[in-house]
Amino acid sequence: MTSSNIDIARTYFQAVQTGDMAALGDLLDADIVWHQPGANQFSGEHKGQGAVFQMLGSMMETSQGTFAIDKIHTLMGNGDLVAATIHFTGRRGEASMSMDGVDLLRIANGKITEMWLFSADPAAEDAFWG
Repeated sequence: MTSSNIDIARTYFQAVQTGDMAALGDLLDADIVWHQPGANQFSGEHKGQGAVFQMLGSMMETSQGTFAIDKIHTLMGNGDLVAATIHFTGRRGEASMSMDGVDLLRIANGKITEMWLFSADPAAEDAFWG
């Protein structure tokens, strides 16, 4: 199960990197619970695929289309959990961010049912998103 979950996570990150919204829709459970870190306009718990897509779309709009996961360093599985060490970037006017993070995905029945995100510098990410 762990290796197939890692494959699902890998496919998820490829879809995010290429902007393949159809593939994302196929991978995210309809009732996904997304835990966005920090104390900014996107922070908190987002429930359901619609709420997650709305948040991601707003992040792209806020960052003028520049928000990106530019590197996936490692994918590690343990049962129904997959941890990914990543690097992400974004620009917003004169502001920019570039930092490492960890995404933790819970996968059940071939779908991502829960997602927790962690940032190396939460204060900098909060300042960027506002």
